[in-house]
Amino acid sequence: MLTVYTQPNCPYCEQAKEWLTRNSIDYKVINVIEDNNALNFIKEKGHKSVPQIYLGNDLFVEGGFTGLSRQDPIVLREQLELNELRGLA
Repeated sequence: MLTVYTQPNCPYCEQAKEWLTRNSIDYKVINVIEDNNALNFIKEKGHKSVPQIYLGNDLFVEGGFTGLSRQDPIVLREQLELNELRGLA
């Protein structure tokens, strides 16, 4: 399952969640304002903005919502299924 790192009042975060929901891709949300460990995690990974979309500890989609919106949802679901079969998700 994907993890979407977000913060309140972030229109790109809302758009990313809407895109994932509309395309039937499971995800969980972590608010980096409420979770200091999550904030430290994305900072350590070199990010300065949200949303950030991860699979485990690995960046799954570069470019936040903009990068996500350029993805083919069918290909994205296939990549997730392959990672699940490999035990990476």
